[in-house]
Amino acid sequence: MSEPAFAPPGAEHTISTSERGSFCTARCSCGWYGPARRARSLARDDAGTHLATATTTATATDGKVPGPRPAGPPGGSTD
Repeated sequence: MSEPAFAPPGAEHTISTSERGSFCTARCSCGWYGPARRARSLARDDAGTHLATATTTATATDGKVPGPRPAGPPGGSTD
């Protein structure tokens, strides 16, 4: 499954699907895109899940979207 992409607060989510060969992919105006699926219905289900998650995330954070996590020290060590 693809990683969630966060839209700016108040951004609209407009879903579209595109086909390439026998695969269908759902995409959102916020930058999110789902995995390639052979069934259009599964791509639409992925988009529905994204919309529900995006709505829940914006509501849970009062419209504030979490930013990227700060990078850790080089080498991954905390010493």
